[in-house]
Formats: sequence, C-alpha cells, structure tokens
Amino acid sequence: MADPGEARRRPSLTSPTYAVRAPLAAWLRAEADVAARREPRPRLLDVGCGTKPYAPFFAGNVAEYVGVDVSNPEAELEGTVEEIPVPDGTFDLVLCTQTLEHANDPARAVHELRRVVAPGGRVLASTHGVQVYHPNPDDLWRWTHAGLERLFRENGAWSDVLVAPSSGTTACLGMLVATYLDLLAKRARVRPLGSPVIAAVNAVARGVDRALPPLSTPQPGTIFANYHVTATP
Repeated sequence: MADPGEARRRPSLTSPTYAVRAPLAAWLRAEADVAARREPRPRLLDVGCGTKPYAPFFAGNVAEYVGVDVSNPEAELEGTVEEIPVPDGTFDLVLCTQTLEHANDPARAVHELRRVVAPGGRVLASTHGVQVYHPNPDDLWRWTHAGLERLFRENGAWSDVLVAPSSGTTACLGMLVATYLDLLAKRARVRPLGSPVIAAVNAVARGVDRALPPLSTPQPGTIFANYHVTATP
C-alpha cells in the first residue's frame, strides 16, 4: 500500500509547494532526533493530524503518538484545535502543522495548545505566510512573523516563543510561480511537461536564498511561504 505521507517527508523539487514541504520535513526530522534524547521519552499529541505524515520520524523516539482530528479514521481522538479533548498538561510535545490557517478561532486554538502541553514541554506549530487559497474545508488566515509571535504571546503564558521563516523570499516567489505553472500545465493536460520547469524554479530559488542570507531574515520587503513556531510554557 502506498504511503500517503512519503511525499511530505521527502518532497521532490518537482512539487509546487517544495518551499513549504522540504523545510517542514527537515525541521520535524530534527525535532524527532531531539525527542529521542529525552528521558523519559515524551508523549506526543498531533493536532489536526490528517494522515499523520510525520509519524514515522517519531517512531521509537516518543512514548506515545496520539492524533486529534475531525472525522478522521486515522485519529485516535475526535476534536478541533479549538477544543482538544485531553486533560491539561498531559503531552510533552504538541504538533500543529498547517492547521492554524484553517482554524475558526486562532486565538482560542493557541490557548488550547498551551493548555495541553506539559511543563517543560514544547509546542511545534507551522502555518502559512503566503499561499494560494486552499479551503479544507475553510482557509481563513495568513500571517507575518510579527503577527504570529503576537498571536502566541497574547494567548497563553509562554516562557518563550520563536517564530522562524521556513525558507527565503526567493523560495516563496518561486513557489507562487511553480504553483501557477503547475495549474496551467494541468489545465493544458500536459502536467508531466511542467515538472522539469518547476524543479528548475525551486532549485534556482533555493540557491539564491542560500547565497543571499538576508532574503531569509524577516525585514521590510521580505515575503515568506511558511513559518515554524516553537513555543515553550
């Protein structure tokens, strides 16, 4: 049986959303290594878990992996990010990947993430800065790094909140170009022909951002596809 999470854990340069998927996978893989060094092994809660694409990263590195989602047979618990059905402070590591943009009430969602994380634990959240409209079932929000930091700091007693762009400005612009190239190729029914062009766009964009570090640092004039938030209680 095909693994639905493989394309997210190992995204190809031919993916229009490579600028989001590749850094997210690298970040969570590194966090799984950190979890493996903790004793006792942390309990992990995946909020808005979907098909649990990143669960294999944490296999053997956490004591328990519990998914929460709505109408999802893959999830152990039924609930939304605004109403997580677990007691206070019961999980050491809480994931919330690409979910906040779909939340009806992001402030309440952040309150809930803070409520369920244990003392000494961490919340790892990711969400869009820039992205095309993608209802699932709703698509409601986009952020800047400053907006995300304010959202977290104003909605929970956090000791530290770190917001980092997932990739640089050129990668974000490349993602938008790749997305519309893919759409045009799909409508023209020549989608496979678009893949090499998309791969080239992603590779060039990645190279430019690596060569010019200021493009990956939040400052006036920059634009980012996605953000990673690390919040500690």
